[in-house]
Amino acid sequence: MIVTVNKYLSLVKFSHTIFAMPFALTGFFIATTKTDSSFSWQSFVLVVLCMVFARSAAMAFNRYLDADIDRKNPRTVNREIPRGVITEKNALTFVIVNCLLFIGCTWFINLLCFILSPVALLVVLGYSYTKRFTALCHMVLGLGLSLAPVGAYLAVTGHFAVLPVLLSFLVLCWVAGFDIIYSLQDEDFDRSLSLNSIPAWLGKAGALHFSEVLHLVAGGLAITIGIYGGFHWLYAIGALVFIIMLISQHLLVKPNDLSRVNIAFMTTNGIASVVFAVFVIADMFIIG
Repeated sequence: MIVTVNKYLSLVKFSHTIFAMPFALTGFFIATTKTDSSFSWQSFVLVVLCMVFARSAAMAFNRYLDADIDRKNPRTVNREIPRGVITEKNALTFVIVNCLLFIGCTWFINLLCFILSPVALLVVLGYSYTKRFTALCHMVLGLGLSLAPVGAYLAVTGHFAVLPVLLSFLVLCWVAGFDIIYSLQDEDFDRSLSLNSIPAWLGKAGALHFSEVLHLVAGGLAITIGIYGGFHWLYAIGALVFIIMLISQHLLVKPNDLSRVNIAFMTTNGIASVVFAVFVIADMFIIG
């Protein structure tokens, strides 16, 4: 049983939940501290479960849909489906179960979240198709993760607001930017199979410049959110660390040196999301 669970956790790269979950929690606590809505453990648990189920469905579907591509790519040939650790049928079943659990959780949150749940799934599952027809697939991935803070806010309040939407745009630009950096590894492979990506389209140097622009916008949004949201010095520290982590990625990775791509992808972005969320939430609770 434990071995089976570990296989599926590996399939969906559960550790990568660290990218979106902190922003979902930030959106949740913005709703409970900056509006008249009160904290509810039930809502909190349901938001966390929605995040886990939606992300698990999205990642498993990506692995299912890309199984043939992964078998041809030396970088991905050892993933669970190409190795036969998990069958394509079981992966698809896992996707369907997680989609149903996600929709079920939204039913217990509020009517708006339930109505929007198929739209959210369409975005996060649809991303897996995009590399087949557009180099802007990275933006769609960013859009999928950007649903986390605004979705958590909707779960508490039942309505949209500017602040969580700004936070979602920050996530979109941040994620798309670091996904472009990660995809530098597959530039030649993508071209060989006529798959679309920013590196395959613009080359390594061009892709890094594209990523820099996105991260510049993300940094600007971090500053804008602090001002618009009336945050204080703790937020400023979190935003500063976040911006430093964005800059560090572009110092680590160069067009002719991709040896530190994984450090830039996992370490710096993991630090960025967690530290930013901790300081933003602390700012709301400690200073108000």
